[in-house]
Amino acid sequence: MSQVPIWFERTVEFSFPRELLPNLRARLRGTPARLEEALGGRSRRILIRKVQEKWSPQEHAGHLLDLEPLWLARVGDYVTASAQLTVADLQNRKTDEANHNARPLEQILTEFRAARETLLIRVDQLDPSLAARAIPHPRLKTPMRLVDHLYFVAEHDDHHLARIWELLNGFG
Repeated sequence: MSQVPIWFERTVEFSFPRELLPNLRARLRGTPARLEEALGGRSRRILIRKVQEKWSPQEHAGHLLDLEPLWLARVGDYVTASAQLTVADLQNRKTDEANHNARPLEQILTEFRAARETLLIRVDQLDPSLAARAIPHPRLKTPMRLVDHLYFVAEHDDHHLARIWELLNGFG
């Protein structure tokens, strides 16, 4: 039985100062390495094993890759002062249909590293004043500053890394 809380049931507090932006960028920059460390050297059988018809460790990694375009689009929402952040596919169809278990793990990891670098380069290019711009999140129905969005992404990363760890270590 998983001890990782269900993502859609979590509540996230956004009460920290925007000056934590450099810390969040460092945390996000570290996700590819943590993912590679968690999955590297594991047998293919373990990487693609599903427990109770839920995602395998490799599918969790693929899901992180699948969401990078959403995170990047939402950064663009801050630049254009959109009325609402870009809506996510709450059914995760992209991940379910991607057949990540049929792909080489190295390809998923390489693509994730490149996509995350693209996101961070974009964030690094932004005017610092955008860190405080607030735009409503479509599911949470709460305004999120850019710094909140990046915290949300980091929390999402950690959620899936924790689930991967559980699956790889027999706690899933």
